[in-house]
Amino acid sequence: MTTLPGTTPARTPAAEGPATMRAWRVTGPGEPADVLRLDEVPAPEPGPGEVLVRVRAVAVNFPDVLLARGEYQVRPEPPFVPGIELCGDVVALGEGVAVGERGLAPGARVVGSAIGVLSELAALPAAAVRPAPEGLGDAEAAALTIAYQTAWFALHRKARIRPGEHLLVHAAAGGVGTAAVQLGVAAGAWVIGVVGSPAKAAVATAAGAHHVLVRDDDLAARVKELTGGAGADVVVDPVGGASFEQSTRCIALEGRIVVVGFASGDVPPVRSNHALVKNYDVLGLHWALYQQRRPDLVDAAHDALTRLVAEGAVRPVVADEVPFEDAPAAVQRLAGGTTTGRLVVHVAG
Repeated sequence: MTTLPGTTPARTPAAEGPATMRAWRVTGPGEPADVLRLDEVPAPEPGPGEVLVRVRAVAVNFPDVLLARGEYQVRPEPPFVPGIELCGDVVALGEGVAVGERGLAPGARVVGSAIGVLSELAALPAAAVRPAPEGLGDAEAAALTIAYQTAWFALHRKARIRPGEHLLVHAAAGGVGTAAVQLGVAAGAWVIGVVGSPAKAAVATAAGAHHVLVRDDDLAARVKELTGGAGADVVVDPVGGASFEQSTRCIALEGRIVVVGFASGDVPPVRSNHALVKNYDVLGLHWALYQQRRPDLVDAAHDALTRLVAEGAVRPVVADEVPFEDAPAAVQRLAGGTTTGRLVVHVAG
């Protein structure tokens, strides 16, 4: 096992590093503020094919809310550590991970995604860890992976967006939404952002949306008006429910609706007869499947995102950074549905 200079692996006979660490753990299903507890637990060691990371920052994601409630598709046995997205420093490489492989080496600043990172140290599969872009601070880097990877795959792999197309982004002031707006502009699309309240409109505008609409019953008609009657060529929908239904009413000929989540809590039906008579596609996107089965595609997307960061085309919108001790309140804020951009938990560094 290769370790960060000046440190030794945790829980070895000559260990000078910590044998334990602080970690937030879900004690049972419930609201995040009620079921998250700060515990002192054994520090992890990297297993074969893993990387041990000293955590700098953790971005809060809606799956953290669902993990706390016991409603996520993966249901670890309590008590367990939530958190699925981080920025940190490589401490040690497990067996089978060579120094320099995938840009990984002790001391390297990295980003990564795996369940169980809301802690001071985390062991992740090497395939889920990548170099952090130099142009981003720790909080911004922590917020890069899931939202921007999701938006990238939605626009480029699923929808195959083309310059000049009309892009409609729901929840355009949220994490995936601001990422999709920025990436849509970078791809040469004309972007219409949809937000849930007037207070969120400025965030979508700052992300680059050419026009911002507040969600209401006239949304479809307003989109058609803005697109000269043609409708949206591509829709990115992390909301579901009424937002999806509105999208089907204003989708263009051969348009593509990419479903990336159901933040509204309402999973809408897909009417195949309606898709047939209007010639549009409904495309599902669960980004974690690419990380599990095609990490090579995730690597390529990360390289593209790193270039766009260097060019100044994308930068995660961090609305607030909170101390490690306030992590439950941050997850609860996200559960309330009133946040914009990203909430990030500062851990160390």
